[in-house]
Amino acid sequence: MSGRMMARSANINVMVKAAQKAGKSLRHDFQEVEHLQVSMKSIGDFVSTADKNAEKIILEDLRYARPDFGFLLEESGEIQGKDPGLRFIVDPLDGTTNFLHGVPHFAVAIALEYRGEITAAVTYNPINDELFWAEKGVGAYLNQSRLRVSARKDMQSALFATGIPFGEHGDKPSFVKKLNSIMPHVAGVRRFGAASLDLAYVAAGRFDGYFEESCQPWDLAGGLLMVKEAGGFMCDMKGGAEILKSGSVLATNDKLHQLAKKLLIGG
Repeated sequence: MSGRMMARSANINVMVKAAQKAGKSLRHDFQEVEHLQVSMKSIGDFVSTADKNAEKIILEDLRYARPDFGFLLEESGEIQGKDPGLRFIVDPLDGTTNFLHGVPHFAVAIALEYRGEITAAVTYNPINDELFWAEKGVGAYLNQSRLRVSARKDMQSALFATGIPFGEHGDKPSFVKKLNSIMPHVAGVRRFGAASLDLAYVAAGRFDGYFEESCQPWDLAGGLLMVKEAGGFMCDMKGGAEILKSGSVLATNDKLHQLAKKLLIGG
């Protein structure tokens, strides 16, 4: 991480304000987590009053600041805006399972999509007050510092992150096959439970790579821009560019991408 921070745009400032306001609500709820109302969507897939409260705060804040924009929200679904080319993609609490188990690793994730392209992103971890943000052509940042993907060239020293299928979600045999393909070649594989932070950590050089299948657009949208703006490389898990459509991603630093692709995708 190096370099001075460029001035944030009006859109980023609006997104940061909403994320931090929601983060404050989540910090409060995290301290009272045993009292929260929780329901289960499916095995291992929870929604709590904390998710809903955070989403309500974000929706109200962003609607007030950008009344013509549309939304794609994890809990409330799609809301059409007056301007069809602009929408916010929001995960009010990425890492709900961590949150509900008292694990302090979760985030508020907001991305701005313009005519099908992600142009701005904010990922905020309210527990350690880490604010990751990126804007197309401007770079990726952590708080005030410019981000750059790691410089590691050898898989043997690389640290990868992933997501493990659970309950009814994902293709478990496919995941085990991919894990078996990469484990012998790397220094470690981690499963932290919040895709938005996994991608932000790749952008920050904390992880050298991250792969996962069966993701939702709000899990990945902002992180993809962060990795790109930090100099990283990405593809879907078939080697193509349809990451948000496929719900799968392989994101690495620039030097390890071809090696990781060969191990995880083949060819």
